[in-house]
Amino acid sequence: MTDEPKRPEPPLTGDERTQLNGFLDFLRATVVWKCSGLTDEQARRALVPSELTTVAGLLGHLTLVEQYWFNVVLNGQEDLWKEALETDPDAEFRVAMQTPIEQLIAVYEAECERSREIVAGMDLDDKVPFRGDREVNVRFVVAHMVEETGRHAGHLDLLREMIDGLTGE
Repeated sequence: MTDEPKRPEPPLTGDERTQLNGFLDFLRATVVWKCSGLTDEQARRALVPSELTTVAGLLGHLTLVEQYWFNVVLNGQEDLWKEALETDPDAEFRVAMQTPIEQLIAVYEAECERSREIVAGMDLDDKVPFRGDREVNVRFVVAHMVEETGRHAGHLDLLREMIDGLTGE
């Protein structure tokens, strides 16, 4: 991992869409930075009581939530994880523990790119059906992903410091 991460700074001015996407892309790049340069063993190392809260596990989870919220919810595609998650609610964490970290990073980055493409074709006020008779708009999904990605970027920050002492926002 480089000491100087290459992350897009969120814009200080701009409309709501520009700023939401800016913060989400900053956090996505932070996730990639915190996961880069580790061995598979380091990425799978359990450092907290939850054996699934590892760099690899969190990256697998973040890939799943990108896929779910953008491709399934907003884009209406089939939920490829539905059956696995019904059998094991932590399936994405467990699968990630068996996947090389470089592959996890590549899949995460590809999923983020697909998410960007989906959102680019929609307005923040666009609504889609959600879990039965409810609706959700694009603004909620993007704001939720800022929160979700930010929370797990914080977890990754702590794990990375415990693995090799590297710190930084």
